[in-house]
Amino acid sequence: MNTAAALRAYRGPAVFSLGLRPFFLFGALWSAVAAPLWLYAFLAGGPVGLGWHIHEMLFGYTGGVVAGFLLTAVPNWTGRLPVVGRPLAQLFALWAAGRAAMLAKTLAPSLADAAWPGIIDSLFLSVMAGLIWREAAAGRNGRNLPVAVMVSLFALANIGFHLEAKASGVASLSTRLGLGIVALLIAVIGGRITPSFTRNWQIKRGGPLPAVAGRFDAAALIVTAAALTAWCVSPAHPGTGATLLTAGGLTLLRLGRWRGHATLTEPLVWILHLGYMWLAASLILMGLSITAPRLMSPSVGVHALTAGAVGVMTLAVMTRASRGHAGRPLVAGRTEVAIYGLINAAALSRVAGGLTPSLYPLLLTVSAALWSAAFFTFVFAYGPMLATPRLARP
Repeated sequence: MNTAAALRAYRGPAVFSLGLRPFFLFGALWSAVAAPLWLYAFLAGGPVGLGWHIHEMLFGYTGGVVAGFLLTAVPNWTGRLPVVGRPLAQLFALWAAGRAAMLAKTLAPSLADAAWPGIIDSLFLSVMAGLIWREAAAGRNGRNLPVAVMVSLFALANIGFHLEAKASGVASLSTRLGLGIVALLIAVIGGRITPSFTRNWQIKRGGPLPAVAGRFDAAALIVTAAALTAWCVSPAHPGTGATLLTAGGLTLLRLGRWRGHATLTEPLVWILHLGYMWLAASLILMGLSITAPRLMSPSVGVHALTAGAVGVMTLAVMTRASRGHAGRPLVAGRTEVAIYGLINAAALSRVAGGLTPSLYPLLLTVSAALWSAAFFTFVFAYGPMLATPRLARP
């Protein structure tokens, strides 16, 4: 039985018929709720702290969406059967338990020093990493080993977050490691799917195709990996800043080879290019914050990565993959354009807040409202198709 046959043979609840369904739907819902919850605590005071906000956006939301994508993509990459039904429900339950445990810890002062919330939270990404290794090894597909390594490092960064926060109160190194892994995942996987989907779209319409991946792309990824590694280890070193600037420039050049300007009539395609552009911008801004600290605050580049590259790219993938696997046409409508507009406006507002300290509270509020609106729109528009069986195509 191949992947498609296994999916057709499934007879359980539709929401557990494919990895992306529960994680995209409830990950988006969690993101929509978590952002204003932290904003309220930040503006009005409350138990939800910055550490919880960082962890839940990075390891909670982003970790869930990455899992949903990989659980759907890896079977296609390896030829292995997908994780569906009860095993998928159990994996999702681990993710949900982690969110509940972390929220309980931040809301209950008596749990501030408790170890069990961190242990529960760490289970999901640890199991997910083991699953990816199993599939990559069983499928004998060496091309996916870097993805397995990155997921494992992401799981270790999550464990390190809990240990570091308990030891010193601030998990700076683990946070940088987690962000660096996410940025590299976008560089690698986004660098696969963006030119691939662009090529498919262009073939149907004619015209020049995106450049084929080659040595330049490999070099750009190597420099990006080196820059992010240096940033994790030594975030203030001038050499780190120069390497980040180089990586950002190479990422922009790489993006320019994919002919994104030719896809402006199809939002499902050009949003991938825009998300990748946010990655390039974040690398450049992070580099500038080191080489020209008086000109640029470190938070500007970090939020260009988190609110920009992560927010835009995850919603770009979530909308396209959800439509495709739910049997809907791969054509964007007004809802998708609204989602893309809201998330990019949220990212721009968040970055602008770091550039204008006097307007920071206002722009932070605007950004959180736009962020939540983007994800709530996704939940309301895509919830029904993710929770119901795939439409049969003629």
